[in-house]
Amino acid sequence: MRIAVIPARGGSKRIPRKNIRFFEGQPIIAWSIQAAITSGCFDKVLVSTDDEEIAAISRQYGADTPFIRPSELADDFSGTADVMRHAIQSVNAAANSIMSASSGVTAACCIYATAPLICPEDIGMGLKQLNNGSCDYALAVTEFEFPIQRAVRLDENNHLVMLNPEFSGTRSQDLVPTFHDAGQFCWGTAEAWLHAKPIYNGMTAAVSIERCRAQDIDNENDWQRAELMFRASRSQNSR
Repeated sequence: MRIAVIPARGGSKRIPRKNIRFFEGQPIIAWSIQAAITSGCFDKVLVSTDDEEIAAISRQYGADTPFIRPSELADDFSGTADVMRHAIQSVNAAANSIMSASSGVTAACCIYATAPLICPEDIGMGLKQLNNGSCDYALAVTEFEFPIQRAVRLDENNHLVMLNPEFSGTRSQDLVPTFHDAGQFCWGTAEAWLHAKPIYNGMTAAVSIERCRAQDIDNENDWQRAELMFRASRSQNSR
């Protein structure tokens, strides 16, 4: 069994009620639910939440909410691995009560609730990467806009200092491309999630997302930028 798990706790601080705030005509979580369903990759699309309103809205858009997430997994310090493990264990327990153990979860994809730029095709590519490679995870990543080898910091005198001065004279085209989490999804085998294997353990495949389709949303500026990117994407696709 393959499942999508969309973590969506109710107590977001920087953007209150972020997971169900309206984004381009519908609650932002609906975009993630719809992409998961449209991808055709999953036997179940679940929302893991501690909030009854989020659960009700999630069901309205087609997700299942078979459990309410325990409060100890819904605070500011709860990790993704803990939430995924709880979801997988809950699904396995329900499956084992009515079927054989072989009906349990084999792979699970964590899809973020605030990823309106997510594409079903990318989710499918992640599953292909997980199936084709000898890896634990397949993570959506995007390339840094600027070479991180040229990053600078402020010293005690408020002066700029390079973090890696050895690259000061290196041409940009000669620098190794670097990537970061695109804030969209991460596939993993059930074993990897249940044993909380590190994501960056050398056993994670990359699903590369274009920069114009990747925007993590942590604050109001991020939200506004995501809206602009979303509208631009839809306008381009309609031509």
